[in-house]
Amino acid sequence: MNISKIKHFIHLIEKERTGSPQESATKIGTSERSIYLYVKCIKKELKAPVRYSRFRKTYYFSEPGNLTWEWKKKR
Repeated sequence: MNISKIKHFIHLIEKERTGSPQESATKIGTSERSIYLYVKCIKKELKAPVRYSRFRKTYYFSEPGNLTWEWKKKR
């Protein structure tokens, strides 16, 4: 999996501007199948509440919260 593409996809989810899975794939330069794998990874590995709205045609987080991706050195 390409971490930079997953991060881009998560950014689109946060903004609720993913579009359909096919549109998401086009936006981040990957396959539709990869989008489904990214969603699975975000749900299972990151335990993030990702949902899809057919009405709005976008993925979104169903609960407030945030994901962090940075290494933080202990002091």
